[in-house]
Amino acid sequence: MLERIKKWKWKDVDWKKLDYPRIALTAVFLLAMFLLGRAVGAATHSAVASSAIARSPENWGLGFGQEGSQPSGNVSAAELAKYNAYYVGSAQDKVIYLTFDAGFENGNTEPILDALKKHNAPAAFFVVGHYLESAPELIKRMVEEGHTVGNHTYHHPDMSGISDRETFAKEMNDVAALYREITGQEMVPFYRPPQGKYSTENLKMAQEMGYATFFWSLAYVDWYQDKQPTREEAFDKLLSRIHPGAIVLLHSTSQTNGEILDELLTKWEEMGYTFRPLSDLISGSGG
Repeated sequence: MLERIKKWKWKDVDWKKLDYPRIALTAVFLLAMFLLGRAVGAATHSAVASSAIARSPENWGLGFGQEGSQPSGNVSAAELAKYNAYYVGSAQDKVIYLTFDAGFENGNTEPILDALKKHNAPAAFFVVGHYLESAPELIKRMVEEGHTVGNHTYHHPDMSGISDRETFAKEMNDVAALYREITGQEMVPFYRPPQGKYSTENLKMAQEMGYATFFWSLAYVDWYQDKQPTREEAFDKLLSRIHPGAIVLLHSTSQTNGEILDELLTKWEEMGYTFRPLSDLISGSGG
């Protein structure tokens, strides 16, 4: 057989006896099967990829463009809205939503509250269990001065790694229960995922528990206690990147924030911005 193949030559073909219509039909059939196979393969790959994106853990991230314009998130505002989640307000209004993540108290929350009170600026403080345990008087002051206290989970875990509803709910419910014990009030159902880590399933679980989830559209590296940004570094980031509808994330543990907040709020006001609570964004009056 091998010898016959080796001796075969194109000149030996009797071209007149070939069935050209059948050959053409076969070629068309094979080409159609090839293209169909590629299409099915691409569709399958796309479906698997989409499923993986939907179910896999994500880290919240931003992409900044022109100064003064809203950044893009790694998930669009429209997609987040399906899960009662937000990262930015209206691009038409020069409004700022101030938020603070509060993991522990180290003496900087009081000057932050003083600055907010001076400017009549409402804020949301997302607290963990340790903060509630160690600083109940500050929690009471936040409430008395008209701020919102939100849920940042009890132990500050990577919530994107939690897939069962019972464990997820306990992290949230334990914070709400201690808040109720301290203030005598129900906690406003606002949630911020620790470190901005989330999954679509997390967003669904929070939504089903009645929570709105809040990411952010402006933050800077202010959480390292032994490497605090200078005043100049803080203003460089927080002034150049401010934009209409900004949900600003600051950390209440930051000494720099405690020192500059009064001046920072003044500068933002001079730029034409006003401050509103997150509840305005939810109700639609802020976006």
